[in-house]
Amino acid sequence: MTDTRRRVKVYTLNEDRQWDDRGTGHVSSGYVERLKGMSLLVRAESDGESGSLLLESKINPNTAYQKQQDTLIVWSEAENYDLALSFQEKAGCDEIWEKICQVQGKDPSVDITQELVDESEEERFDDMSSPGLELPPCELGHLEELAELVASSLPSPLRREKLALAVENEGYIRKLLELFRQCEDLENADGLHHIYEIVKGIFLLNRTALFEVMFSEECIMDVIGCLEHDPALDGLPRRHRDFLTKTARFKEVIPIGDPELRAKIHQTYRVQYIQDMVLPTPSVFEENMLSTLHSFIFFNKVEIVGMLQDDEKFLTDLFAQLTDEATDDDKRHELVNFLKEFCAFSQTLQPQNRDTFFKTLSNMGILPALEVILGMDDVQVRGAATDIFSYLVEYNPSMVREFIMQESQQNDDDILLINLIIEHMICDSDPELGGAVQLMGLLRTLVDPENMMATANKTEKTEFLSFFYKHCMHVLSAPLLANTTDDKPSRDDFQTSQLLALILELLTFCVEHHTYHIKNYIINKDILRRVLVLTASQHAFLALCALRFMRRIIGLKDEFYNRYIMKNFLFEPVVKAFLNNGARYNLMNSAIIEMFEYVRVDVKSLTAHIVENYWKSLEDVDYVQTFKGLKLRYEQQRERQDNPKLDSMRSILRNHRFRRDARTLDDDEEMWFNADEEELEDCEAVVPPSDNKITKACGGAGENEDLMDPISKFMERKKLKDFDDKEVLGKSSSLSGRQSPSFKLSFSGSTTKTSLSSPPASLRPGSPGSGAKGSPPTAATVTTKVGLVDYPDDDEEDEEEVGGESKEETPPLSKKSKLSS
Repeated sequence: MTDTRRRVKVYTLNEDRQWDDRGTGHVSSGYVERLKGMSLLVRAESDGESGSLLLESKINPNTAYQKQQDTLIVWSEAENYDLALSFQEKAGCDEIWEKICQVQGKDPSVDITQELVDESEEERFDDMSSPGLELPPCELGHLEELAELVASSLPSPLRREKLALAVENEGYIRKLLELFRQCEDLENADGLHHIYEIVKGIFLLNRTALFEVMFSEECIMDVIGCLEHDPALDGLPRRHRDFLTKTARFKEVIPIGDPELRAKIHQTYRVQYIQDMVLPTPSVFEENMLSTLHSFIFFNKVEIVGMLQDDEKFLTDLFAQLTDEATDDDKRHELVNFLKEFCAFSQTLQPQNRDTFFKTLSNMGILPALEVILGMDDVQVRGAATDIFSYLVEYNPSMVREFIMQESQQNDDDILLINLIIEHMICDSDPELGGAVQLMGLLRTLVDPENMMATANKTEKTEFLSFFYKHCMHVLSAPLLANTTDDKPSRDDFQTSQLLALILELLTFCVEHHTYHIKNYIINKDILRRVLVLTASQHAFLALCALRFMRRIIGLKDEFYNRYIMKNFLFEPVVKAFLNNGARYNLMNSAIIEMFEYVRVDVKSLTAHIVENYWKSLEDVDYVQTFKGLKLRYEQQRERQDNPKLDSMRSILRNHRFRRDARTLDDDEEMWFNADEEELEDCEAVVPPSDNKITKACGGAGENEDLMDPISKFMERKKLKDFDDKEVLGKSSSLSGRQSPSFKLSFSGSTTKTSLSSPPASLRPGSPGSGAKGSPPTAATVTTKVGLVDYPDDDEEDEEEVGGESKEETPPLSKKSKLSS
């Protein structure tokens, strides 16, 4: 059975002075060899006894540990890095606190261990000779002396600790506040300025016991008054007390019967006000000295949520008035704002307590209440309800999905909660669609299969997605379908375009993460054709969203989608958008070229469709080689269909080669590039022996000459094909209007010289035009195909399908042809 006494939550203080939850686990103490000392260890509870470490912290004798509110231990691990352990039970906190005090040699009855830091020998001597700090009398004549003492003690941790103990033990704060009231009555400006410095210094002592006195009901307003008299304000004090007593009003939307809870709410509001408005912005050095103040507020909120949650009558009255039709609008507005703040406070709870919190709200009927509120006309009320709904979705989307599916059995589609959310997204009146963006994110979370659970009896993904596409998808896609009935968008204003872009973003997410549901919907409703109408929009961001949607579909390499695209000629609006864009080099141009490049590399069926239907429109585009490459790939596919024997020949060649990295040169190749032309005069290609003993050496023939005959025929056909390619690609010798450098390739034994439009690096083993290894040298024309995007599979398929060879490379040539300019 799990020991709940040791169950803790680990918190760290972030740069924004907020506590971050690092996880729940079980704490223990023990000697750690690596750290050379007794340490605190917290292991994650979800991983069992050998779970991952959430915390491993050595109990340092020089570190000050603070025990707060019976279940908290807080300390600074390093400068500007605070840690806290929040225990589930007081007994566990006491047990670990005793371990810490035992290591540091302290009495467990104290709430803070003394800090011991390295100081100068003089300071050490002073400390031994004066174990305590004596404060001057709390009188008007000694205020300046006291202010100087506080200021001089703050830089030293040891003196700061002694000052805090002296202030606490002598009841100095109440005496100081009495002196403050006298100075105000006497209008003693100098005295008020000294008191301001003293009280500010007491805040920087960072001690919980002092805060409990300062923030008590009888002291807190005087403390705020002390901080009104900042010397930097040139005699113009702030009026914080006037604001808190006259302007700020505490409204009990539901009467709170517990006086302790009411007092805690008042205290938390005022302390938060002190932190945010009254205290001056802390310097870099003071930031870490206010960590206890942040902790005080944080754990106050935890207490408030717990006390409200335990008050069943309060919550029952709250939800009853929220859903009561007789409740007036102002009252309902206050109730919704209270519930929103209540949910915001719940973010401070530990996960197990947050579970209980949201289950309590769910049992009270928070989702039906939100459904009623979202149906109201008040924009502010709906906005607050949306924020509450976002807390629920982010915390437990499965709970929301379960409610949505259950209510569909009783209500019509028009009043379903999820359809209300979609309608509010569509009807957002904000010109920037801020609310619509938030709601779209919530919908995306709800339809995300990654956070859907699968159990033995049911699969949430299947059930909810089937429900969503049956009851909700038509509501989501209605603006898209209504705006794309013609060849151009019916409404092309900025706000409508933003909304359609949001809808397309969600549909694109569905294409990526849903399977047959979105496929059936797109094909049955002809959604892609409607989406491509938006490529004619005057707003480039909307046209790009439409292209992105089609690109995601093509990227799935699904033949159902491909047949749908070809049957309906859906590349036509893409080609039209490309031609209308002209020669402008922009995102539209790049996105379309990238799409065609992807098709050229990976999608054979669409390659044939594009060339057969749109080649006349694209053949003159020569600043990239994408479209010429499409045509070449198409012709190679046709050739293989007409000559099936080439596939078997290609298989023979593949089976008698070994693999080698195409990017490396072996020693023989390096020697070839460095050799003189005379040394290579009489050399021919050599293929090393393979399993079938097919060889060809200088002056010799292979043992299986009958196998070489079909290879020779294949190379003759390849020679003829290469000359045909020259006719097709002859016009593509420049990129972006610039002439590519020309190189000449000469083979010994042949007087033919071939002009190349590509650099020599393209003639790596196995590339088109380099000639088959082991065959007689032939003249060939090679044109580099320049693609917009470098796909990892591009080289592989080019080598396999263009040159009739696989990715495997031929053995290195011991004697090769000479490259000369």
